[in-house]
Amino acid sequence: MEEKKNLTGIVRAICISSLRGVEKRRVREGHFIAGFGIEGDAHGGNWHRQVSLLSYDKIKAFNERGAKVEDGDFGENLVVEGLDFSGLPVGTQLYAGEAVLEMTQIGKECHSHCAIYHRMGECIMPREGVFAQVLREGWIRPGDELRAELPAPNRPFTAAVITVSDKGARGERVDESGPAAKDMLEAAGYRVVESLVLPDGQEPLSSQLIRLADGRQVDLVVTSGGTGFSPRDQTPEATMAVAERVAPGIAEFIRMKSVEVTEGAMLGRGVSVIRKGTLIVNLPGSPKAVRESLGFILDALGHGLKVLRGSVSECGRQEADIGGRK
Repeated sequence: MEEKKNLTGIVRAICISSLRGVEKRRVREGHFIAGFGIEGDAHGGNWHRQVSLLSYDKIKAFNERGAKVEDGDFGENLVVEGLDFSGLPVGTQLYAGEAVLEMTQIGKECHSHCAIYHRMGECIMPREGVFAQVLREGWIRPGDELRAELPAPNRPFTAAVITVSDKGARGERVDESGPAAKDMLEAAGYRVVESLVLPDGQEPLSSQLIRLADGRQVDLVVTSGGTGFSPRDQTPEATMAVAERVAPGIAEFIRMKSVEVTEGAMLGRGVSVIRKGTLIVNLPGSPKAVRESLGFILDALGHGLKVLRGSVSECGRQEADIGGRK
C-alpha cells in the first residue's frame, strides 16, 4: 500500500529582506499580500516567484553535515517543518491562517554561487526550494500550521508561449505570433502562465524549455518561429535537445494540413516532443500560420495532455477535453 504523503507542517520562521541577492532576516510575523508577496520583502511583485519556501527538515539535514546555516541564509521566506515542498507538484495550494498561496515553481537555476555553495560544494535551495504566489491576503506567524492541498486532476491546463526571433528579442519587430497563440489557448480554456520572446539559436530556447518543463511544470509549451532553413533557425534542434520522448504525429499533422493551404509548408522543420509532464510543440513564425496550426491540433490535444498528467488512462478515452473543458 502506497504511503500517504504528509500534507501539513509547522511554520518555523518567516524571513524577509529589503534588497535582492542578500540573506534574509527573521521577522515576528509576515503580512502576505495577494498578487504581491510579503510586505517589506524585495522579491514581492507581480510575478510568479513572490514567496520562496524551504523545508526545515532539509535545512536540518544540511546542517548536520556541517553547513551551519541560519534561517534566511538561503534567501528563503518561509521555513516549514514537516513538509517536503520539492515532492509536491506545481499548483499545490498552501493554507496558513487567512493566507492562501499557490506553488508556481520547483527549484531554480543558480547563476552565481553563494557563500554556502563555496563553503559546502553545493546549495540545497536550487534543488529543494520552491516558489509561490499569494492568492489571498493574511498574516502568518511562526508556530502556525501550514496545510497543503494537491491540485485537482481536472484543473485547467497550463501553457507557455515562446516566440523565437532575433528582431523580436532586440525590440526591432512587434511580436504578433505569440499574442495570437496566447489568445487562442486562453479561448480554449488554457491558463497561459508565461509569454516569452527569445533570440534565435539553440541555447536560449533549450534553457527556457527545461525551466518551464522541470520547474514550472506547465502542461503545454508552444514555440513560434525558428523552424525554417536559415542557419539561425535552431528551434527544432533546441527542442530535440531537451526531449525525453517524441510525439511526431502532432508536427506531422500540422505539416500535412498546412500543405493544403500553401506548398511552402513542406519546408517547415517543426517537431513535437515530451519532457517529463510537458508537451512541447513547434509552430511556424507568422501570426497567420500560428492561428492555422493551432487550429488544426487544439481539438485533439486535450486527451493526450490528460494522459500525460495522469488524470485519465490511454484506454479510457471518451471525449477529448481542451484546457479542462469539454
